[in-house]
Amino acid sequence: MSGRRRQPTYRGRFAPSPTGALHFGSLIAATGSYLQARSRQGEWCLRIDDIDPPREAPGARDTILKTLAGFGFEWDGPVTYQSQHADIYAEALITLQDKGLVYPCACSRKVIAQAQAANTQNPVYPGTCRRGLGPGQSARMLRINTEGVVMEFQDLLQGKHRYVLETTQGDFVVRRADGLFAYQLATGIDDAMQGMTEVIRGSDLLDTTPCQMFIQQALDLKSPTYGHLPVALNSNGQKLSKQTHARPLDIRQAVVQLWQALDFLGQKPAKDLRESSLKTLWEWAFANWHTNNITRQTTIEFSDIAQH
Repeated sequence: MSGRRRQPTYRGRFAPSPTGALHFGSLIAATGSYLQARSRQGEWCLRIDDIDPPREAPGARDTILKTLAGFGFEWDGPVTYQSQHADIYAEALITLQDKGLVYPCACSRKVIAQAQAANTQNPVYPGTCRRGLGPGQSARMLRINTEGVVMEFQDLLQGKHRYVLETTQGDFVVRRADGLFAYQLATGIDDAMQGMTEVIRGSDLLDTTPCQMFIQQALDLKSPTYGHLPVALNSNGQKLSKQTHARPLDIRQAVVQLWQALDFLGQKPAKDLRESSLKTLWEWAFANWHTNNITRQTTIEFSDIAQH
């Protein structure tokens, strides 16, 4: 034998942004992606999506790692960071430009907002700069031309989706006005180049999927399959997030909160497992994970003392 490590047939990931502590919504995504990978005897990787330094919270990276470890998650290989991939993104942008897919945009946020407000039925960027910049204008950002692009995919949990990108997402940004690489570009590239075979994440990211698949297609990269979990809403109908002041996960309540995540995902853990050890609860989850039990809704209201 050569001693070379056999590549797993399944490779999944969890990719939080270090904009604050993980909360219950984060736990749902982490749990779903983790159990899906382990149920396939695959790898589960951890990537920190830190491409937006202005939004990062001090210490959030370390807090995320400690929280995941405290909840019993075990990732394969070293943690990767999008901030280390700038050269890859820059090279990809050159390729997209060489293919004539990227164009400079001079529009300010105010101009874009006004154009979107004028078209309430289709409030996406209307391709104002697609045919070139006007006299005296200078580029602020780079966009990708989605004219005539149709993307279709079968979501593991949410069924078949079809997007006419020009009207559903518009010509989305690939490099921002501040010079930073945009989420769609970075995530689309990383998921493909890191060999992800399936991406399980929250349904709040469902509409980003066709954009990332288009990036992958344009760069001749293989797309993973996708599955979008329902996201948790608070009593006001808002997605649990840092912006809506969702409470951070508490390692001291790891068993109870993990039990809640499993219950939210339709796995129906027995109530007495709330009093078990973390090891016992994970063993039960590994043995009983079934995606068929997950509701096909995109959102579910979650109300519990852990969030108040």
